[in-house]
Amino acid sequence: MKHHVNFTPGPSQLYFTVPDHVRQAFNDGIPALSHRSKQFDKLFAETTGNLRELLNIPADFHIFFTGSATEIWERIFQNLVAESSFHLENGSFSKRFYETGILLGKKPTKIEAPAGDGFGADVAVPANAELIAITHNETSTGASIPMETIHAMKKNHPNTLLAVDAASSLPYPNFDYHTVDTVFFSVQKGFGLPAGLGVWIVNDRCIAKAESLMARNISIGSYHSLPSLVSHAKKNQTPETPNVLGIYLLGKVTADFLRRGIDTIRRETDYKAAILYKTLEDHPALAPFVNEKAFRSKTVVVANCGAETEKLSAFLSTKGLHAGGGDGAAKKTQLRFANFPAHSKEQFELLADSIAAYD
Repeated sequence: MKHHVNFTPGPSQLYFTVPDHVRQAFNDGIPALSHRSKQFDKLFAETTGNLRELLNIPADFHIFFTGSATEIWERIFQNLVAESSFHLENGSFSKRFYETGILLGKKPTKIEAPAGDGFGADVAVPANAELIAITHNETSTGASIPMETIHAMKKNHPNTLLAVDAASSLPYPNFDYHTVDTVFFSVQKGFGLPAGLGVWIVNDRCIAKAESLMARNISIGSYHSLPSLVSHAKKNQTPETPNVLGIYLLGKVTADFLRRGIDTIRRETDYKAAILYKTLEDHPALAPFVNEKAFRSKTVVVANCGAETEKLSAFLSTKGLHAGGGDGAAKKTQLRFANFPAHSKEQFELLADSIAAYD
């Protein structure tokens, strides 16, 4: 039977250990586990502990579970913004983050860059912004914000909360958590898991901001407000019946990542990105969409394919290599390729060789 590799940037390829973990979970009754049981308390502690070790999350940051990264956009506006936030927008996902604030009755402002571009550290932030929202890796375009920009934004605006959407970049980036206040992601991309779980990492400044809004009689939501989440997390619990299976699987896959080594994962990600970008640069009919190398994502590579898009996608599919379509208006002219830990070096070498052979 032909092996199939899913390069769509979310939901993406499952990590190769997931089927075994799922079988073990059902054997152990995990899907029917009570979220108020001691077994769940242990499961919660193991998963958050693995995440803390893998991503080098400091002890003064909290780790919470939600339904998705999309949900966290909403929770950030409810808990961390009384009136105004400031957004760096350069694609459809950073745009949706900004628009969520409008839908919730806030007054977000933004600076826009063309699709495929990024931002430098000289961005002017409005004085009234309570929070700076950065999409580290724009999944729609393959443009990434350099880590130096993120760190400089915080250095230049130390009293403004800084939120980073890392939905399609973690676990690859090595964040300096002294320069961010909250980071979040969902598991169906870089962690190679089925969709249905978001992870929200926040520091004590975020907790204090939510409590201050509540003290001013500003609604901060209900069961997934930060005070509710933190009070339950202290007991290794969640406010609601969570995705227990998803939390279990995340714990198992992060343990697999720890055994593999995060430095190894990052080196392999760099290697895979390099050979694919080189292949696109050398191809007479294709090209990387992001021109400036400093803004090129290592985890989502977007190719300009023009009139070859549909034919190239079909050609790759015959080899069991399934590319993601372009986003929005670029659906018929671009292909997107996820570069996550679930994608092996050998799979990327086959992908690069196949693209090079296409004419």
